[in-house]
Amino acid sequence: MRPRVLVTLGIFPELLAQLRTQFEVEDNQTDRVLSPAELVRRLGDKDGALITGYDRIDASLLETCPRLKAACNLAVGYNNMDLPACTAHGVIATNTPDVLNDTTADLAFALLLAAARRITEAERWLRAGHWEGWRNDQMLGQDVHHATLGIVGMGQIGRAIARRAHGFDMRIIYHNRGRAPVELERALGARRVELDELLGTADFVCLALPYSPETHHLIDARRLGLMKANAILVNVGRGGLVDDAALVEALRTRRIAGAGLDVYEGEPALHAGFLALDNVALTPHIGSATRATRMQMGAVAAENLTAALSGRRPPNLLNPEVWEHRRR
Repeated sequence: MRPRVLVTLGIFPELLAQLRTQFEVEDNQTDRVLSPAELVRRLGDKDGALITGYDRIDASLLETCPRLKAACNLAVGYNNMDLPACTAHGVIATNTPDVLNDTTADLAFALLLAAARRITEAERWLRAGHWEGWRNDQMLGQDVHHATLGIVGMGQIGRAIARRAHGFDMRIIYHNRGRAPVELERALGARRVELDELLGTADFVCLALPYSPETHHLIDARRLGLMKANAILVNVGRGGLVDDAALVEALRTRRIAGAGLDVYEGEPALHAGFLALDNVALTPHIGSATRATRMQMGAVAAENLTAALSGRRPPNLLNPEVWEHRRR
């Protein structure tokens, strides 16, 4: 009998057809977010799952799904997965890193430009019929070229953002747990600084790091208060890195000039205060949303799932301890 798998999200038909050649697949092509109870029920008789960041894989779920052998995230982030619990229950956990770095960096820079040049605000204003002609002081924004960009999180996405900033002749500073390779720093003219210094220096601050309990509300009211009055905050990392209520207040009072956001606390819900503000550009978590990238992410997730259920080490294993235990 072929392994049984659950695909919790709507995926491209060709990828679903490929999975059906190897597994008995229960799909969710309606793309409806499954409730925790429904996720438990559907996983009860499954050997593997291809999941999204909305699907919480934790100890309570795993205790009721003893047959589950692999949970494969179609995302680079994995804060929806309790890795120690997966390891304790012998469940392989994987993600899809690297394939979305450039696409997400593209969106980060799009948000930066949109917030700096007031693109979304200007479009709403034009569509509402307010434009009556050119004026010298109309919709004045900020220059991006030659400005200082502070990148928080200098992983692969952060580095891709830095390469784009280099093309705009921006000064680049960054904060990261470890120092980036010296060759990269030299090529980009990037300099590592402490977070508070970055916030007080940068004209644009871009968050490109994962969420964890340690990074919860990394950007809070105090740190927003360190930023320059003309500064713009961009978040393409994860919701929860920023205290959204504090950010709404900082934007409302013009404590900072603007923001460009793709991720939010508690998404798909978002703080209602954002919707009342003109000085924030908002997108609905579309950092990796091009067909080519999403196809590649799906292919990587499918390969992880196929490898895990056929006894091969998955390419993107998050909990290698579980693999070593299986080998023993």
